[in-house]
Amino acid sequence: MWLKPVKSYSSELAFLARDENEFDDAVRRIREGIGRIGEAFDAVLDRLDLPDRISEVGGQACLAEEALSGMQCATEGYVYNGDVVVYGVLDSIDYPERSSFLRHQYPSQLPEEVQRKLRDVSRRVISRVGLDNSTFSIEFFYDPSSDDIALLEINPRHSQSHAEMFESVDGFPNHHAMAQLGLGRDPELPSGEGPYGIAAKCYYRRFSDALVSSAPSAEDIESLQNRIDGIEVDVVAQAGQRLSELPSQDSYSYELAHVFVAAQGEQELVDKYERCVEGLPFEFDAT
Repeated sequence: MWLKPVKSYSSELAFLARDENEFDDAVRRIREGIGRIGEAFDAVLDRLDLPDRISEVGGQACLAEEALSGMQCATEGYVYNGDVVVYGVLDSIDYPERSSFLRHQYPSQLPEEVQRKLRDVSRRVISRVGLDNSTFSIEFFYDPSSDDIALLEINPRHSQSHAEMFESVDGFPNHHAMAQLGLGRDPELPSGEGPYGIAAKCYYRRFSDALVSSAPSAEDIESLQNRIDGIEVDVVAQAGQRLSELPSQDSYSYELAHVFVAAQGEQELVDKYERCVEGLPFEFDAT
């Protein structure tokens, strides 16, 4: 199973527990850090009139989720006056043999029939839970061997980290949907009107702790972005920082940089990302 706080982000404090020892270790580590976000969430909950089943649990509890397998994917959409619209299907791709995300890419490269099923399930489940006048994102696992779709979680919001992808492919960031709903308007998002055919947010990571002895400078990033069309680089780990002290990291890796890549096809996108990583002059002291 996976253990994770009821309120978190970027997979922070999410642990895979395959036996009792890993379970006990996960509980200990979650207890040590759950207050960082949970206390603020409790302060919000204290201002609300909550159902008993929510108020009894509070904002510093955990979820235990069955470990799923397959290809990770997601949908994004909105509800306007009861009408559910799914405006995008995305892929979430892990590092090989790891549970940490390598990239999120849009649009999905899954077969069109699978995407149709994901859209249909999304519309039906959002209608059933009664969400209205809101954006949403839903995470799924698709098992190609059985053609089964498993729903992992529903977020009653869009993903802000996907904004560049939608702008590159569709011509508008997904923030547009939330802003229009806030103004009482139907977002009516465009599709495929951006300059690129596919875009991704990539996570350049290291899987062991170290001191960052050197990190890319602003001049390094500018030079890289001038050489490779359609990329933006946001350096996370700065010189002098120890990776284990970085905030908001998943439980199994450390983010060095976020790399936004836009291209006309998936292979071009992968090639651009690999060229970009080769040009990022990180150095580490592992002692």
